[in-house]
Amino acid sequence: MKLMHRFGYYMGGFAIGLIFLAFFLSGKKTTCDYSPNKRVLKNIRIKERSLSPQTIQTLNAYSMDSTQINYLLLKGRVDFSKSKTHLDSCNIYVIKGKIDKRTLEITVKNCSEKAEILNASIHN
Repeated sequence: MKLMHRFGYYMGGFAIGLIFLAFFLSGKKTTCDYSPNKRVLKNIRIKERSLSPQTIQTLNAYSMDSTQINYLLLKGRVDFSKSKTHLDSCNIYVIKGKIDKRTLEITVKNCSEKAEILNASIHN
């Protein structure tokens, strides 16, 4: 069998496989959250969240609300060097991100049932 025939059969099978893959994965909410950053953010997003009074006060001072927190939990970066990830009960994560040309940094206490946003700070 010539090399071009082999390549043609390979590409035909590959194309059929892609079509089957697209068919089976369409309509499903599949995500590829394999990096540690994405896994932590998704884990916090799916839990019930509460804001501490200090966080609410900081957000009100800068005319922000919880939608910016939700955006940060979707697009932010976890600073693992400042986070405390080896605690027994609840891990504490520091998450940073840009919102409206300002840097928002939040500290989240992530427990098994609930996530509490302990404080927020905003830098220009």
